[in-house]
Amino acid sequence: MALSFLSKSQPRMTFLCRKEDEAVIPAPVRAKTALPDWFRKLPPVTETRVSPGDNGLTVKRCMPFLDAMATGWVIGLAATVRMEILDNGKTVNCGWDFDRTMVSNHANHQVAGNPRDPMPPCKFHNYWTIVTPPGWSCLFVPPLNRRNGVFEVVAGVVDTDTYRSEIHFPFFATGEDGLHVLERGTPIVQVIPFRRDTTDLAADIRSESGDEAVVRKTILRQTTASDGWYRKFARAQR
Repeated sequence: MALSFLSKSQPRMTFLCRKEDEAVIPAPVRAKTALPDWFRKLPPVTETRVSPGDNGLTVKRCMPFLDAMATGWVIGLAATVRMEILDNGKTVNCGWDFDRTMVSNHANHQVAGNPRDPMPPCKFHNYWTIVTPPGWSCLFVPPLNRRNGVFEVVAGVVDTDTYRSEIHFPFFATGEDGLHVLERGTPIVQVIPFRRDTTDLAADIRSESGDEAVVRKTILRQTTASDGWYRKFARAQR
């Protein structure tokens, strides 16, 4: 059966919500449009120097850092959640003004011995269904380079070409004891679609050849000599 979201020229993904939720819950947005305020305000170069060789460049000029933040899509909270954290994170109580569940709990035994123990595993409820073309899955991770100090979603992969239903996001409350207000639209997860066959690459593990060493050293020197070189080189190779 042909799928309407598919394009012969470029595969597309689709975010579906219930009819009654349209224009009520925040729509997913491109990750590059949801950069945090601290990053937007950060200058590319600062006057602060910590050593004589420090050129003052900030992460705003670091393409790997920026590309991670800008990859994929971001899903935000459907409604404002009030999260009360108690007993050094051992107790989490949540409330919301919405006609559907926003947060629920997993049982502790499901993740017994995990590094966050004894923090209880919780779950954000998401009301978007994600549909990808055949052979495509989605990686769900905490919004990259955007730690919020209150919660952290657990990463996971879902075959969204076949699992066409709402996906909820397990998380741990990592904030200090007290009441935390998570506003409607707060980024909770970054969605990175990928073609599954790209994860099946075989690997050769060996020492580098002489020619490969020359390439490595040249790239390292070029990157060090010009902060804009990687941006130009990486884009030119695509």
